[in-house]
Amino acid sequence: MKAFLLAAGHGTRLRPITDTLPKCLVPIRGTPMLEIWLELCSRNGIDEVLINLHTHADVVRQVLRNRETPVRVRVVEENLLLGSAGTLQANQDWVRDEVAFWVLYADVLTTANLRRMAEFHHRCQTVATIGLYQVTNPSQCGVAICDIAGVIREFEEKPQKPRSNWVFSGLMIASPTILDSVPDRLPADIGFDILPRLVGRMIGYPVYDYLIDIGTLENYQEAQNSWPGLRHLSEGTPT
Repeated sequence: MKAFLLAAGHGTRLRPITDTLPKCLVPIRGTPMLEIWLELCSRNGIDEVLINLHTHADVVRQVLRNRETPVRVRVVEENLLLGSAGTLQANQDWVRDEVAFWVLYADVLTTANLRRMAEFHHRCQTVATIGLYQVTNPSQCGVAICDIAGVIREFEEKPQKPRSNWVFSGLMIASPTILDSVPDRLPADIGFDILPRLVGRMIGYPVYDYLIDIGTLENYQEAQNSWPGLRHLSEGTPT
């Protein structure tokens, strides 16, 4: 199975750490985020990963050259940032023949059982399944409202007045038909431009496992104190 690992952001909110280091290589208790993600992918049946890069791309390439990885890694450098949805569009041929593929945000630290989430997706047969988790500040996130069956009926990125605290986790599995929802402009964003178009055709998967977005210095420090490590990889919550 294939996965996009989105890692091309500037990481401005993590400065000064990211002044010389790309966000995907910031260490969590001494282990780079990228290494954690590749191991998580390997444990969950993902055998090929495409990483998009922009800032400090040469540093990531050097790390990958010097280390054996548990999955095949393809590196795509974006001289001009395409946005998360733009990256999918630019590399659509890589996944066009897949039954489903993953989209994973490299600045999310998690022990989520992706294999179980994939099984859930295939049972539901929706265009996309997105992991949802609860936060205290939903106005900074993509907010989802689901019906009793879990189908997402409303989705809004960074709403001023959130109507739910269930938000997009940065974990998504989708069929290639999702590519038809990418707008014809760049940059394009998954939260702003794709997910609202999939309302009624995607389902939410509640994530109760450890998950934190390390995009801010505050969350990054929290992760250093709370990260349990992949040895505690969850078996998932029954669905």
